Amino acid sequence: MYPVRDKNLESSGSPSASVSNGMEFFKRYISWAAPFALAGFLFIGYVLAFAPPQDFLSGSIVVVARGTGVSEVARELSDAHIIKHPAVLQFVLRASGASARVRSGAYLFSTPENVLVIAQRLATGDYNIPPVRITFPEGITVRDIAARVSNTLPLISAEDFISAGKPYEGYLFPDTYFFPPSYTAAPLIDAMRKNFDAKIATLSDDIQASGHSLSDIIIMASLIEKEVRTVENRRIVAGILWSRLALGMPLQVDAVFGYIFNRDTYSPPLADLKVDSPYNTYTHKGLPPGPINNPGLASIQAVLHPTKTDYLYYLVDKNGVIYYATTYAAHQANRHEPH
Repeated sequence: MYPVRDKNLESSGSPSASVSNGMEFFKRYISWAAPFALAGFLFIGYVLAFAPPQDFLSGSIVVVARGTGVSEVARELSDAHIIKHPAVLQFVLRASGASARVRSGAYLFSTPENVLVIAQRLATGDYNIPPVRITFPEGITVRDIAARVSNTLPLISAEDFISAGKPYEGYLFPDTYFFPPSYTAAPLIDAMRKNFDAKIATLSDDIQASGHSLSDIIIMASLIEKEVRTVENRRIVAGILWSRLALGMPLQVDAVFGYIFNRDTYSPPLADLKVDSPYNTYTHKGLPPGPINNPGLASIQAVLHPTKTDYLYYLVDKNGVIYYATTYAAHQANRHEPH
């Protein structure tokens, strides 16, 4: 009698059955592992292409100048360790149609960001920097404004601001402003000019009643701003200077020499008094050709409402104390008295 084999055992134990079972397991494994493998490849691709570099410099500020092309922007961000591959950012910007809409300005990168986020920020002007607060005191000059804004706003150079702002000396209203870090000279000047216009609009009746042009009023106010400190004395000195103009006398205002020589002067030497300049109020009668600074509202109001006196002379000592005189002899006496 021969032994009978179990067909099931024979089937499962044969080499062909083992191969078949192995293939089924492999198929199931592939179907289960494929999504994870794809995710892994995508993650690696993301890390290699889109993720921020490991040496990302937190707190970096990158300035995109007006008219800068996409390739240069991408290179600057790569050089600053904000992105890994310039070509990836260029591709994202061009593929999204944003390559022509990159906003100029200063961008703050406080935390690592991927290329997609950076591209969106560049296209929308998301600078991540709050407005900059700048205070300009009364009597500040265009040159001094240029020094302040060039140290605070990255897109403005002192030279560019002086060139653009010089024609508006006297008409840039001194005040506290909040400027976006992306500002250039033009919108900043425009903001200060609009503030000036708004302030002057409140004085329109007084200006008309004064009988003086706005230009003469602002020039005179700029002289008063630098010469005198208190409201009362500003009005008295304004009355003196208007009287000297009416009498054809030179104004002899020392404050102009600080403007001429671009330095602070309290008591100018004799050589300064003889300088050949249209702003020299010792050698030229009448008002200077333009304002010597940007006066505040108090000085403008003092010029519009001068105090009428018999004084024709005044002397300001180093402490700001003023000595008035009706005659030249009395004025000379004040000059020679110790103060």
